[in-house]
Amino acid sequence: MQYQKTLREPISFVGIGLHSGKRAKITLKPSMDSSGIYFLRRDVEPGTGLIPARWYNVHATTMSTTLMNKQGTTVDTVEHLMAALFGCGVDNALVEVDGPEVPIMDGSAAPFATTIERIGTRKQSAPRHAIWVQRPIEVREGDKFAILMPHPTPRITIAIDFPGTAVGAQTFSVELVNEAFRNDIARARTFGFAQQLNALRSRGLALGGSLNNAVLVDGERIVNEGGLRYDNEFVRHKVLDAFGDLALAGVPIFGHYYAYKPGHSLNRALMKQLFSERSAWSYIAVDEFQQLFGEPIQAERESEEVLLKQADIRQVL
Repeated sequence: MQYQKTLREPISFVGIGLHSGKRAKITLKPSMDSSGIYFLRRDVEPGTGLIPARWYNVHATTMSTTLMNKQGTTVDTVEHLMAALFGCGVDNALVEVDGPEVPIMDGSAAPFATTIERIGTRKQSAPRHAIWVQRPIEVREGDKFAILMPHPTPRITIAIDFPGTAVGAQTFSVELVNEAFRNDIARARTFGFAQQLNALRSRGLALGGSLNNAVLVDGERIVNEGGLRYDNEFVRHKVLDAFGDLALAGVPIFGHYYAYKPGHSLNRALMKQLFSERSAWSYIAVDEFQQLFGEPIQAERESEEVLLKQADIRQVL
């Protein structure tokens, strides 16, 4: 039986907010069975600071994912931490925040994930559940699109294209099982473009951005002296962002996420579409799912091939 997990003990992180540019501290604490992930702002009026980490609480998606509760309290830049929690198998945790933003750390999920793995997790008594995608869900925004389709494990495939820059066209696909998150995704850093920096800062964004927490692209050149952590670090970071946004479903999603030029807005639209089509998925115990589909079944592979052709996704992936 696969049981839910929480943190073995509290963990604190201190850093700077990517957008606010201010000191930010969070403390992750163990939480009860089936509570999920919650944020708690400690700097606001009592009774107004609790924010469930759920897709329906996504308030803004400009350059990051911002959550807001019914009282109007927000927490910004949650996606890297959410990816780290789910990537380390944490189902339930309370995240205490001393301000409006999660610290950006080094621009990746690695500082969170490494510490969570070092501290460890504790098995709880409730069985672990997942969303089982049973038929395709698709959203589009201009030339961008994202699709969730049946697949026996969580899988993400993304293609991006930034012509005339050091990023260029990149594609990456990963099955998020075993050590894949830690080895292939967690260390990929956020990135930005030099020609956009002044405009972003004039809008109150990226005020805390630096070469210590982001990859800066200036035309065909990588400004960071250390270069890249992966040859295709840019698209891997898009996978990290998508994984963090999908974690706002509240449980793992057993399905294949395909996307072309995705962002936080597109990911939020996909979550909204998924949960509006209740017949497209089932809520199932992970053990039950694995008993049914311990190995990929041919029908799922065939459905993927059909949708690939319909979406002409091979032209961009």
